[in-house]
Amino acid sequence: MSIWFGEPSLDWATSRREGTLLDTLGIELTELTEDSLKGRMPVDGRTRQPGGVLHGGASVAFAETLASWGSTFTVDPEAFYCVGMEINANHVRPIAEGWVLGEARPISRGRTTQVWDIRITDEQGRLVCVSRCTMAVLARPSEY
Repeated sequence: MSIWFGEPSLDWATSRREGTLLDTLGIELTELTEDSLKGRMPVDGRTRQPGGVLHGGASVAFAETLASWGSTFTVDPEAFYCVGMEINANHVRPIAEGWVLGEARPISRGRTTQVWDIRITDEQGRLVCVSRCTMAVLARPSEY
């Protein structure tokens, strides 16, 4: 059974990335499964640290992007919006080029908070980073 509210659109989400950090880092949303959101991010001059490997901050930005869109897609957008509350990450393997692939799955989808598990791998499926992100589910303000 799908966790998504209605029929979320990756095209709609992608149309909102221009001029944002997602655009700057080259983050792409690639697939919705029944219970996860997948994406990818290049490992290049935009995302590498001076030492030549993927910057941990870029991995965290990628992880929070997946959790943010994932949580957004699970709530009624007319009534709620989601924002990050806390994120942590463990960087377990360096990568210097290519793409990293991310998959976000909810651990808990409560009424006011959600917790997401994000796994980032290299193109060979080896774990690069594991992250957990807590999202706040907030009511949209009523019209004045």
